[in-house]
Amino acid sequence: MARSTPGVRLLPNAITVLALCSGLSAVQFTLTGNYLLAIGAIGVAAILDSLDGRIARLLDATSKMGAELDSLSDAISFGVAPALVIYIWQDNGDRFGWIVALVFAVCMILRLARFNTLLDDTEQPPYESEFFVGVPAPAGGLLALLPLTLTLEFGEGWWSSRVVVAVWTVAIAALLISRLPTLSLKSARVPAKFAAPLLLGVALLAAAIIQYPLIALALVLVLYLLHLPYAVHRHRWLARHPEAWDAQPKERRAIRRARSHRRLGLRRPRLRRVAGAARRAVGRPFGNHDEPPRTGTPPVPRGRAAETDRTRSWRRTGLRLRQRDEDSDGK
Repeated sequence: MARSTPGVRLLPNAITVLALCSGLSAVQFTLTGNYLLAIGAIGVAAILDSLDGRIARLLDATSKMGAELDSLSDAISFGVAPALVIYIWQDNGDRFGWIVALVFAVCMILRLARFNTLLDDTEQPPYESEFFVGVPAPAGGLLALLPLTLTLEFGEGWWSSRVVVAVWTVAIAALLISRLPTLSLKSARVPAKFAAPLLLGVALLAAAIIQYPLIALALVLVLYLLHLPYAVHRHRWLARHPEAWDAQPKERRAIRRARSHRRLGLRRPRLRRVAGAARRAVGRPFGNHDEPPRTGTPPVPRGRAAETDRTRSWRRTGLRLRQRDEDSDGK
């Protein structure tokens, strides 16, 4: 593919600068007391951050400067700006609150520094490209603002107390620098049959954001937290199954089903096998499944064998056979 023109190559960097300006604007909105616009500004920065890298790859306009600029923009938009928003909202002038804000901002910068070092690691397994190490920067910045989002929608509550907000902020900071694998949407593949339902879901999400922006944002953030156990399980499963690293999603599902059948000791049923009365009707024995079916009616037991079968059937129903002398007297 031919290299892009200089004007087009500036487009991804321009989007990154817009994301930086949007993140910084959240601080200005917070200083004027408009917390709703502050959350919206950080949300816009997250959307722009998800676009600049994709546009750069589509236009073949990736550069070292763009990568460094993107990291600096993320550090300010999702590290410094959310920390200041939380500090001004909860602990304006409080020393402990400032410590919490510093911890969050530093953890965000450490997370981005580790991300940049992992980009140069060429010895990682192929499946690692499907995951982030720790919670990504845009998700971490929005998750830190979840108590503020709930307060704006539902009013004051336990979620808005200083202790809860401080613990929540430190917990999100710990998720940022953790080794917890989280799913990456960059490598997500959507089958063609799910394209229409996915577009319908996007439309419903857009309508929910327009009508109930704070509730929709809170639900998306909660769903993101709930996906973490699944991401850990999927990462561990891929690490144990190298044969699925380069497989398509459909092939991975087949490998997973085959493994589950072997683990449970199950076998696929054969079409030639029949059970119970159907087997007796075609005259097939219970032991050998490869023997051809017998023709005609099965042999009728006679003599002692017939009495034994009749005695077992009476015992199975909880009854007892009458003695022969009682039967003869009854006649």
